[in-house]
Amino acid sequence: MVVVWTIFFTVICGLLLMRLTSLFFQFKYNWIKGLLLNMLLFSLGMLIVSLHDAVNDNHSLTQIYKKGDIIIATLEEQPVEKSRTHKVVASVETIIRKNKCLTANGNILLYFQKDSPSIFTYGTTIIFKKALLPVLNSGNPGSFDYPRYCHFQDIDYQVYLGRKDYRLPGILKINFLKKWLLDVRMQLIRIIRTFLKGEKETGLAEALLIGYKDDLDKTLVQSYSHTGVVHIIAISGLHLALIYGLLQFFLKKLGATQTGKWLKPVAIIIALWLFSFLSGASPSVLRSAVMFSFVVIGNSLSKSGSIYNSLSASAFLLLCYDPFWLWDAGFQLSYSAVLSIVIFFKPVYQWFYIQNKLLDLIWKTASVTISAQVLTTPVSIYQFHQFPNYFLFTNLLAVPLSSLVLLGELFVCGIALIPVVARIVGSLVSWMIFVLNSFIEHMESLPFSLWNCLYINSSQLIFFYIIIAGFSYWLLKKDKPSLFLGLLALLGFVTLRTFSFNKASSQKLILVYNLPKQEAIYFIGGRKYSCRCDSAVCKNGLIQNFYLQPARTIYRISPDYLLPVTQTDNVVVRLGSKKIIVIDRTISLTHPVSRIPVDIIILSKNPSVTIHNLSPALNCSLWVFDSSNSGRKINAWKKECDELGLSYYSIPDKGAFVMKAD
Repeated sequence: MVVVWTIFFTVICGLLLMRLTSLFFQFKYNWIKGLLLNMLLFSLGMLIVSLHDAVNDNHSLTQIYKKGDIIIATLEEQPVEKSRTHKVVASVETIIRKNKCLTANGNILLYFQKDSPSIFTYGTTIIFKKALLPVLNSGNPGSFDYPRYCHFQDIDYQVYLGRKDYRLPGILKINFLKKWLLDVRMQLIRIIRTFLKGEKETGLAEALLIGYKDDLDKTLVQSYSHTGVVHIIAISGLHLALIYGLLQFFLKKLGATQTGKWLKPVAIIIALWLFSFLSGASPSVLRSAVMFSFVVIGNSLSKSGSIYNSLSASAFLLLCYDPFWLWDAGFQLSYSAVLSIVIFFKPVYQWFYIQNKLLDLIWKTASVTISAQVLTTPVSIYQFHQFPNYFLFTNLLAVPLSSLVLLGELFVCGIALIPVVARIVGSLVSWMIFVLNSFIEHMESLPFSLWNCLYINSSQLIFFYIIIAGFSYWLLKKDKPSLFLGLLALLGFVTLRTFSFNKASSQKLILVYNLPKQEAIYFIGGRKYSCRCDSAVCKNGLIQNFYLQPARTIYRISPDYLLPVTQTDNVVVRLGSKKIIVIDRTISLTHPVSRIPVDIIILSKNPSVTIHNLSPALNCSLWVFDSSNSGRKINAWKKECDELGLSYYSIPDKGAFVMKAD
């Protein structure tokens, strides 16, 4: 912090000194002023990040919490029902330690058992003493970094509370505006559930209208992601554009009067921001709200600003509010999509001249989709490691149909007081959603619909964008230096890719996944792997994609059961120089004259064995306990290892286990 403040004040002094110099000096050395201004913005950004980081907050929960403290927390939302628990985010304002009240800042995840009373609601105060646990990651290679995601939302701890673990003092701490927004949001959800039919249809309708995703079918979300139309589910500029168009249409006459000239933009801006907060205020929808606010203000003043300035200003304002949004995939995709459309739509649209108005409209829609894909493709591959090959065809139908669905939902909510009409319209909307879902699922089932297992690191991502920038500027402006820059970046990209593939070809790894209640072990040799997995894991596509596929992607591996892996009696495995024993059932060993040397012993699926009985026969360097074992057994094995002075690795505690077998 001291260094950042020093840079900030140094730059301020430099700018003030520049103001004191002659106009000739300022003009001649104008580049110094530009450099200082950029340094000012950079240091300002570092200060904002520092102020938002809990590490620099003396009252942060991560700084002051100690085991044994009494926590007083307030529920910040309505609890969400999960398969085994109710989940809710709560803010901590006070910690009681030895009869002293300490001020605290931070959020926590609370999990309540299913039979907890339904008294929990937004603003409920809860008191408990149960120890907070850090938010943990699975540790599976390439998996979503959930702790970092939570940290950016000021959430670092979680706790599970049984019915006897907490007290309710009967105090409500309510922000009335937030409560009103939550009440309206829940009322809209009730309307959708009342007048629309089908679980899949209702879940998608809730996501489309207000961004409520807790009822979304997971396999359906996967289908939308694989076909390149997952942006429909995320509230974004498309939704705001529809709302903006409707407001312009209904308030057209209001703008004709002198008073209405000022009331109209105010009403539009309020409505846009109200919808943004009702939909959850995600980075993508806030970006659109800020940009449309600039457009509305500009139109009311009879001035049209540069779209690039509006885009930059909206990003600047949002990052000042929360700088951690810069790492949000939705934020990155949102801005790259808009910028890509602004730059490439006109050149792409001008590829063909079509006289027929209907065909021209179709081509214009396709041009938007193609142009948006130019700058979003690198981010999509970097974040999600896949490319939807049929994105153009799916978007041509999905985008206009989803727009009709959204308009239908708005109409249903508007006529909810007339149940007969609302049910008729709701049935029509449900049918349109069914058609949309069926179309997306059909497109996903087509051969070669998805190009997956694509992996690029951050360096390759930078080269990717330099390639796009160089070749694009050369094509648009006929600038030869840009062509050379693009070719040079292409050479760098290919070099890095070749190096990564060569590195993958020589790898030998043992990977034990952190998979709750399931066994999944990979033996990796080069770009191939052999595995030991439960049959339920092999048959479940969601588990495969969420837990196993990311590691296969970053290690660039595919299945091959003819690997140089030797296996004896389904227990002893050799990979490279390593000897591994997998014990996933009860076994009995006769003690040999000399202990058998083993590099790793993996205990899986709750075998009825003890370390005391196994260690006299096996001279093991490391004992590994995977997540298919019960917590009680793992704790017993850990205690035995401590008594015998043996090294061990508990996957539920430390995440997935990865070891080189060279």
